[in-house]
Amino acid sequence: MNSTVKQEYERWLASDKVSPEMKQELLSLRDREEEIRFRFSAPLSFGTAGLRGTMGGGINNMNIHTVGRATQGFADYIKAQGGGSCAIACDTRNNSALFSRVAAEVLAANGIKAYLFDGARPTPELSFAVRELGCIAGINITASHNPKEYNGYKAYWSDGAQLAPEQAEAVSAYIDACDVLDGVSSMPFDEAVSEGRIVVVGKELDERYMSCVLAQRVKPEAIPSQRDMTVVYTPLHGAGSRLVPETLRRAGLVNIITVPEQTEPDGDFPTVKYPNPEFPEAFALGEKLAAENGCDLIIATDPDADRMGIMIRDGEGYTGLTGNQVGCLLLDYIISACREKGGVPKDAYAVKSIVTTELASEICRENGVTMFDVLTGFKFIGEVIKKHEEQGCGSYLLGFEESYGYLKGTYARDKDAVVAALLVVEMAASYREKGMTLKNAVDSLYKRYGHYGEAVMNLSMPGVDGKERMRAVMQGLRGSAPASLGGEAIRTVRDYLAGTITDLSDGRTEPTGLPSSDVLYYTTDSCVVVFRPSGTEPKIKVYFMAKGKDGEEVSRRLAACRADAEALLAKKD
Repeated sequence: MNSTVKQEYERWLASDKVSPEMKQELLSLRDREEEIRFRFSAPLSFGTAGLRGTMGGGINNMNIHTVGRATQGFADYIKAQGGGSCAIACDTRNNSALFSRVAAEVLAANGIKAYLFDGARPTPELSFAVRELGCIAGINITASHNPKEYNGYKAYWSDGAQLAPEQAEAVSAYIDACDVLDGVSSMPFDEAVSEGRIVVVGKELDERYMSCVLAQRVKPEAIPSQRDMTVVYTPLHGAGSRLVPETLRRAGLVNIITVPEQTEPDGDFPTVKYPNPEFPEAFALGEKLAAENGCDLIIATDPDADRMGIMIRDGEGYTGLTGNQVGCLLLDYIISACREKGGVPKDAYAVKSIVTTELASEICRENGVTMFDVLTGFKFIGEVIKKHEEQGCGSYLLGFEESYGYLKGTYARDKDAVVAALLVVEMAASYREKGMTLKNAVDSLYKRYGHYGEAVMNLSMPGVDGKERMRAVMQGLRGSAPASLGGEAIRTVRDYLAGTITDLSDGRTEPTGLPSSDVLYYTTDSCVVVFRPSGTEPKIKVYFMAKGKDGEEVSRRLAACRADAEALLAKKD
């Protein structure tokens, strides 16, 4: 075992800051050198997505010490920027409430007033709270849709968006300068509350948040007009359990059935392997309820209620719509409503990530709406909104990512499953009034704008050397680029790390116009293939996008691209 790793391991065992329970956990690893190396070889890295990792003792895990260290570093950065207050929220994961309390105690000791929610809340409400309370920063304890072993730490700035890359880099430097066991200032929770350094917030902010969400309705009359429509909803044991149903009821939905086994908050997520609405398995209990009650729509939100997925009736069963399909449906619905009310604003714009369907771009082109493409991460969508607000121009319609994240409205700067659920129900009611289902609406999109399809593949690289393997694969792709994908010659290569777009027909290059990021983006005449290491999980994600004359042709092209990508990665890994 590396001497530095062993020294840090023994230091934790000897420290009076480490609890007896954690020491016992660490002692049980004595004969597991690989596990000790994983936990103590390097600390969790802090980036634009904050921290995320499995829970347990050690510098490479989420625990009260790594959370305290991150908060101390963040506090030092806040003080360097002139100080201010900070809002703190958490999801329903195991230890989330504990970690949020630890963060509040550290901020209080550093002279930073902490507004701490009295229980689990949707991530977008934290973004809203930062803006609403005039905070300089925000902290959210969540690992979003990851399995139960994980937790995370997201840092926000005064605009309500997660930290920009340059801010995250500066905060990381402050964190690096802080010793995880001996460099963190903290004060007792009750003492901090009595002195007003920690202020517990709750229902009053909920009301203000829901008011902003309800203001995003496109056709407020649609839901009340369909009083016999029934919707099944599951929060997947997460933070959406109260505010999503309450918002839908206030919008006029009379019949909403919540999945009883998944309504109570539970960080063990006992009914699902992955609490992720991207996975059909997460809808199993909801499907059963929907079938029993003749429902046309099932909605699921992830544990921190920033992602939303749906399933719709398709014949005798139910089928899921992808994040790309839902985003395009909402975009088209919002644009159509604008047209019905007098026309689409001349300065209307939408925002999507570079790995999100080009169907959205086509919808915007056909309707005179400007589409902005940004890097993956909702903070980049927030930056576009912020820029337009600062310049006093632009009518923002919708921002979304293929990974089931959507935002209408500028009250928050993060994806919001509460407003997404509201708009999907309203949209379903509006189409229902016309005698259409959401399946009919999807078919109509393809008929009007062309057939598009998308798929995602994950190459997992767990273990202590996972990040290095991911870097090696991306370097290998850059060193030996493929000539074709899916049976078609590659036309352009976008290397977002180098910041260049290269036209392979003549070798000319131009800048991407986006921040540097380890992403490779290949285009052919009818397909797009994107390689991107995940910022929150040990895996490389590969995105496939294709268009064709019909669904069958699109499926063939996606399959061909996937086969080529699998063969390519098999050689690189």
